[in-house]
Amino acid sequence: MTSDSPSIRVVVVDDDALVRKAVGMILAGAPDISVVAEAEDGRQGLAAVRDHRPDVVLTDIRMPELDGIGLVSELAAAGDTTPVLMLTTFNEDDYVVRAFQLGAKGFLLKDADPADMITAVRDVHAGRPALSPAATETLIHAVATARSAAQAPASHLTGAFTDREREVAVLLAGGRSNAEIGQELYMALATVKANVTRIYTKLGVDNRVSAAMIIRDEGLV
Repeated sequence: MTSDSPSIRVVVVDDDALVRKAVGMILAGAPDISVVAEAEDGRQGLAAVRDHRPDVVLTDIRMPELDGIGLVSELAAAGDTTPVLMLTTFNEDDYVVRAFQLGAKGFLLKDADPADMITAVRDVHAGRPALSPAATETLIHAVATARSAAQAPASHLTGAFTDREREVAVLLAGGRSNAEIGQELYMALATVKANVTRIYTKLGVDNRVSAAMIIRDEGLV
């Protein structure tokens, strides 16, 4: 790969040709991303992954032949660690939770802003989870329900929060993105990120969903 070649190679899988074209146009606007193949269902997607060895797979969930859930499942069964970003119009608990249980690294609704889609591809390529606020709320609700059913005890770790960290934590547990937290609390994005990092450290976690579970367990939300 030459120095001026896009560094993130993407396979797009969707049964709607217009969606594939639109996604391709959006990703083509990023200098570091290239769509190397398209597929109209999960079976073709698997073949495209084998043939092109992409850095990221961006796939719809509901498709004929083999859907996005099946695609993630078969990649995992084959030991393929290519990060998968789910793109769909559906925001339902079973789809979101099942996708992440099988190893999907991100979940975006199809009405996401183009900039958010590009950021999500970069995030999953870098090993970071990419969740739309709606998907974050779905995961938080699903896991919180499971914990409540199991009567998981609260950890009382949030007592170490400063007043500002507590404000940030409440919004984080409500599914807000860092940008939304900054807007609501009139904080710079860098300051929000610093507070989120301290919250993770104090809770002993490394992601938003785990942090939100503890915050909710302790009654801050």
